[in-house]
Amino acid sequence: MLQESVQRFLADHARPGWRDLSASLGLAGIALPENVGGFGGGPIDIALVMAELGPALAGADWLSHVAASALLARVAPAHPALGDLAAGRRRIAIICAASTAAMPAVEDGLVRGCAALVAGAAEADLLLLASEEALLLIAADGGKVEQRHRIMHDGSVSADLAFTLKPGDASLLADGDKARGLTDYANDLILAGRCAEAVGLIQHMIADSVDYLGQRKQFGMAIGRFQSLRHRAADMQLAAMKAAALTEVAIVAVDQDRADRAQAVSAACIEVGDAVRIAGESAVQIHGAMGLTEELSLGGHFKRALAIAAAFGPRGGHLVRFAEVAS
Repeated sequence: MLQESVQRFLADHARPGWRDLSASLGLAGIALPENVGGFGGGPIDIALVMAELGPALAGADWLSHVAASALLARVAPAHPALGDLAAGRRRIAIICAASTAAMPAVEDGLVRGCAALVAGAAEADLLLLASEEALLLIAADGGKVEQRHRIMHDGSVSADLAFTLKPGDASLLADGDKARGLTDYANDLILAGRCAEAVGLIQHMIADSVDYLGQRKQFGMAIGRFQSLRHRAADMQLAAMKAAALTEVAIVAVDQDRADRAQAVSAACIEVGDAVRIAGESAVQIHGAMGLTEELSLGGHFKRALAIAAAFGPRGGHLVRFAEVAS
């Protein structure tokens, strides 16, 4: 029902903005409990929505807000900001290893340095910094956090953040082992959500390619009748099926113990990264040069999928993590 509602809305709204997602669809509080006005959903609900928002190129900021909100509710279930976050009146972004290209340092409760390319931070009212040292809530105040916005190659907007915090400017929510556990959870939730987003993009690229194979004609026949292209389409579909299967496992594992979650999420990141390359490159080759133009949605989908695959981090890191847990 949730997924169908999002599908119907997106059918009439190309690349929806925050107001569409929060006010029209009520998605701002999907991962927050009902007692603060939320939907009471979990990782599965987040993944269902991300699979639909991906092809609409609207998932990056929403995932950051949802992950940060869910983490805040876990560590501070009575926090006064939760009601506004659930209603979409305020926005929050998470700063963690999975959501940024570079993390600032945290020393004795103070944040020093910069965070690079933070998804969702450009329009955020609050920032939730999740590191192994501490979990901190920071107001996105111009006097405390200097922002530089960057338009990414997939069209999304990220922000570089420079912190000039004084003692007391950040609220300490957790430290020590508790902070590490919550941070690990947040990182894997974001990675799993991005896997779901990428699977949605891959499936749309395949659908566009299959349609094109039936429409484009060469030598008096549809190019979809050529055996080599039929094999290419089959390879794309196989890659998508494997990626979708491991993504489902990862989503379910997010709320399981740390070892199972780490193994499942890393396996999904590896498989989804491979599927992005196989399906995306094949889709562009099937369409020819026009596949990367702005005239077709394929170009935007491929760019976003590549950005997601890059944000997973090094493939070797996931292989090592998978092996360490499995051994």
